[in-house]
Amino acid sequence: MAIMAHLAELAEKHRALEERIDQVVARPSSDDIEIRRLKQEKLKLKDEMERLRRETRH
Repeated sequence: MAIMAHLAELAEKHRALEERIDQVVARPSSDDIEIRRLKQEKLKLKDEMERLRRETRH
């Protein structure tokens, strides 16, 4: 099913972003703007995954 494959791809990107955020936060000179951008991107992915899940239920 194409939607399930897309959801899996989005979930992997979401996980990778979480790792990237952790790496940036761990740096002594972490960049707040980069952290905010990464978190916004992660939230967009989460919203897209939720939207797709709702569509597959109907």
